[in-house]
Amino acid sequence: MNDLKTLVVPIAGMDCAECTQHVRRAIAALPGIVSVEVLLAAERATVQLDPAQVSLDAIVKAVTDAGYAASGAAATAADQIGGSPNQQPARPPLAGLSRQVGLLLGLLFAAVLFVVVFGEWLGLFERITARAPWPLGLAIVIAGGYPVFRKVARATLRGQIISHTLMTLGVVAALAVGEWATAAVVVFFMRVGDYVERFTAERARRAVRDLTALAPQTARIERAGREVTLPVGQARVGEVVIVRPGERIPVDGEVVSGQATVDQAAITGEAMPVEVGPGAHVYAASFARLGSLRVAATHIGADSTFGRVVRLVEEAEANRASVQLIADRFSTWYLPIVAGIAGLTFLLRRDPLATAAVLVVACSCSFALATPIAMLASIGAGARRGLLIKGGRHLETLARADILLIDKTGTVTLGKPRVTEVLDVRPLAATGAGTSAMKIAPQVPGTSEAPGTFGGSSDILYWAASAERYSEHPLAEAIRVAAHEQGVQPTEPEAFEALPGLGVRARVGGAAVAVGNRRLIETEVGPWKVGAEPPTAAANGEMRLYVVVNNELVGVIAAADALRPEAPAALAELRGLGIRRIELLTGDNETTAQLLAGQLGIPYRANLLPEDKIRIVQEYQTQGCVVVMVGDGVNDAPALAQADVGLAMAAAGSDVAIEAAHVALLRDDWRLAPELFRIARRTLRIVRINLAFTAAYNIVGLTLAALGILPPILAAAAQSLPDLGILGNSSRLLRHD
Repeated sequence: MNDLKTLVVPIAGMDCAECTQHVRRAIAALPGIVSVEVLLAAERATVQLDPAQVSLDAIVKAVTDAGYAASGAAATAADQIGGSPNQQPARPPLAGLSRQVGLLLGLLFAAVLFVVVFGEWLGLFERITARAPWPLGLAIVIAGGYPVFRKVARATLRGQIISHTLMTLGVVAALAVGEWATAAVVVFFMRVGDYVERFTAERARRAVRDLTALAPQTARIERAGREVTLPVGQARVGEVVIVRPGERIPVDGEVVSGQATVDQAAITGEAMPVEVGPGAHVYAASFARLGSLRVAATHIGADSTFGRVVRLVEEAEANRASVQLIADRFSTWYLPIVAGIAGLTFLLRRDPLATAAVLVVACSCSFALATPIAMLASIGAGARRGLLIKGGRHLETLARADILLIDKTGTVTLGKPRVTEVLDVRPLAATGAGTSAMKIAPQVPGTSEAPGTFGGSSDILYWAASAERYSEHPLAEAIRVAAHEQGVQPTEPEAFEALPGLGVRARVGGAAVAVGNRRLIETEVGPWKVGAEPPTAAANGEMRLYVVVNNELVGVIAAADALRPEAPAALAELRGLGIRRIELLTGDNETTAQLLAGQLGIPYRANLLPEDKIRIVQEYQTQGCVVVMVGDGVNDAPALAQADVGLAMAAAGSDVAIEAAHVALLRDDWRLAPELFRIARRTLRIVRINLAFTAAYNIVGLTLAALGILPPILAAAAQSLPDLGILGNSSRLLRHD
């Protein structure tokens, strides 16, 4: 076989899961097709093919013959986020139906329904049928139902039975007994049902389209010493992009120069803008409210964080929930069952009108719509709030979860250690009188709370910050931050040596300075002096760094990774939502784990390796538990993949986090976690209501029609009502945008 090729083909006119099945079968029947994935929300088909056996034109023709519109402008990769405008096929007539038009359609439907009910009760339609010539009635029926009849004919020629097949048979049956007025009303409600289904699908797609619409289409790029405005897809990694006030940032990148207030709600869902400057990372589709920036591009178009979010939201439909798969299978069997009931009705009652009513009242599309409309609405709306959900089956699993396992660093902690205490041990060494301790008050991120002061021992920070000036270790960064906050100005070291796993050595102002852990300091000053070290706050699980100047231990610095301030309340809320056990998993030592778990009020397991976390997840799964694992998506990737649902915190900008997890929180905010679980449970509840309502409605309708109580003309009106009910019920999810 030749090298395979993958094409993304835009398709319009699909209104329900049944439509996607028709398109999938039409494309799969072509020679050379390896795989086909058709997505209703994204309105596209992803086709893997052998280009030596099948062409794009053949695929377009197959889709067109199936009754849908396909674009010949397929792409192998999207250069722009969400695809380029010229790749979209012609939109169906009511694709952009507004709320006002939808309301008007509903009022018209209600008015016609009222006329039909009372017209049937008063015998109005029998009088019309008796007075008007039958050929005129036939012409009205054919003209009004031609689009539907054509679709049914094409499906029949391919050996397929669709939902309109049964209603078309009902129209034929009504015409056969001379009830052309009844046939005309059936056609009217068939067309109304088509528009209702299309409107329902468009409502579900709205959140995804609103998200895609945020993508900038052009970028102002520095090339050859001048500014040029080009489509985003023509930008290159490493080029500098200029962003002016009031513009959206077109690429992911690092700020080279400039200052700006940036609204990142499109990526993280965070309502508050952030201040960015040189060295800061910014995301495509973020909005520069104040200030201008020069940004060196790192990811462009579909490869940007925003592009990946849009792609994953569009493709989430492929990960369908088990309830949706059940509904799809039921729809496949439902039409033959209805045909059997209609045949049985005719054999037992010999009543062609009752038989026609059975065929007309059956509504299979409502089963197909019951699940995906709710799932797509929740996934799209969740993405706008910083919740990236990769499919309906993950929503369903979240709704049943009862075990929550949490990684420590970067998950319930900030992932950035802060200096909490500096101790001057020179008084102890000289006189044994004690120590001089300087506390640093914790500073909550996002607040202006000032840290504490050091008193007379700021020289400890001076030596440490100077020695650590060029170290990349997180603890070194914590020391430099503490020195800056306390107004300590470190100096340039004359020599610097990093000792992996130990610390650093440097020469500062002619003095030999060493900063590091116990093993390093024992080699510098001897174990007996370290053993005489005073008790410190580090005994409460904080990390210790020792500062040695000219082979003399002069100070101890304590540092800790601060707890996320919103985490305890969020975990308490999750318990209230039915999570029966929440457990902390960490590779840190027992003391540190115990301290943090005590603050959160949850049990813990310490000194864990990545494989230990996988084992714990499997341990709960073998007990029949539904496990959610929360991590940062990098070192926790194996455990995230093993869990029933892997939830990555702070995934914005992280390829590993977005790909490894089933659900990603695009900003560091534990308050999103309870919201995610509420969305999952609300969605599953609405899906179950949709399915129960549809099943009950169809059972009652089929029974009344088979007994002759529900005439064909009212059956036609009745078959459109389930779609309206599903739309109204699922719209409750959209209102949580």
